[in-house]
Amino acid sequence: MVRVEDINLTDWEFWKRPHDERHAAFQSLRSEPRLVRFEEPEVIIVPQGPGYYALTRHADVVEASRRPQDFCSGEGAISIPDMPAEMNEYFGSLINMDDPRHAKIRRIVARAFSPRMIQRFEDQVEAVARQIVDEVRAGGTGDFVQDVAARLPLKIICDMMGIGEERYKAVLDASNVILAGNDAEYLPVGDGEQIALALLTAGQTLKEIVEELGRQRRENPTDDLTSALVNANIDGESLTDQELGSFFILLVVAGNETTRNSIAHGLDLFTRHPEQRALLTEDFDGRIAGAVEEIVRYVSPVIWMRRTATRDTMLNEHEIKAGDKLLLYYWSANRDETVFTDPDRFDILRSPNPHVAFGGPGPHFCLGAHLARREITVMFRELLTRLPGIRAGEPDRLESNFVNGIKRLPYTF
Repeated sequence: MVRVEDINLTDWEFWKRPHDERHAAFQSLRSEPRLVRFEEPEVIIVPQGPGYYALTRHADVVEASRRPQDFCSGEGAISIPDMPAEMNEYFGSLINMDDPRHAKIRRIVARAFSPRMIQRFEDQVEAVARQIVDEVRAGGTGDFVQDVAARLPLKIICDMMGIGEERYKAVLDASNVILAGNDAEYLPVGDGEQIALALLTAGQTLKEIVEELGRQRRENPTDDLTSALVNANIDGESLTDQELGSFFILLVVAGNETTRNSIAHGLDLFTRHPEQRALLTEDFDGRIAGAVEEIVRYVSPVIWMRRTATRDTMLNEHEIKAGDKLLLYYWSANRDETVFTDPDRFDILRSPNPHVAFGGPGPHFCLGAHLARREITVMFRELLTRLPGIRAGEPDRLESNFVNGIKRLPYTF
């Protein structure tokens, strides 16, 4: 057992360790009766904050999620330090909002996602997945992320919004920067001002793409999601350009990066666990739903989200003070021994499987969970049916404490 006093979740060196060592550390944190507090990272562009508590147990993550009035998102959900105002312009979308503004935006977005539109893009997922596998069979680059995992969610999101293929690379590159963590391939590590500039530039790129499209759709509406969003009016409320831009950034980052990592990790898992792959192919339709849930539980593409206490309160048996920052570690909650039998085992037949990979219960449960499940399901149906010999090599992992990402994944078939 790793000693709790030897664990530092703020230290980037911790996140360079092998996954099994990190999971052992979180197991120690889950067994600690008290909540463990960590210092905040030092960031040049903002003062160092007071620190944060790590919520590592499933029960604590679920409880904090279902009490937004006590544990808010509006102070920042995706950053440990409080985000500067200029950052919130780009990244202050639904994920960083509380009611009533959160409810307003969610109502408009939910109205735009009509059943007809959802069905149309669910049908398109199958066509895109078939096309991707056709091209892989004809000869791909040998990188599964580039050839398969990144392409499906990126194309679906861009097509939903009405963004042309000529913009795909700009969208993908910007989303990679936004979720780069501490990876030197995407960000100038160690230079706070340059990191902030890179993030702002990426956010500006995405915002400009969708705002230009939004102006076109106000003048000439079509049947895409951008048109539905910019022309929606519910009780006199509609999206501003800033709200449209920040929602698009959320959609691209959350919908693209997390789904692509689930697909990439899925191939890696089925390569490392051939017995689970055999179970799935024996009865694909009967077992794929459980397999998708187990992939996202086991992988936890989003490692944490932050909440901030709005008042003095209790969280289960823990005393919380107003202003305390809490990091909800989904990555740890999904391995909680009190909830999941043999949690470190990848088991597509696991039932029940009350994971929190799409967030805990409450207003911030992932809007795109249904579409993500659909994309993962369809992609593996195509892969395992038409490329039954496909296997993954050793993954090149993203250096991040926020996203459990795979940058590259060699494959053969």
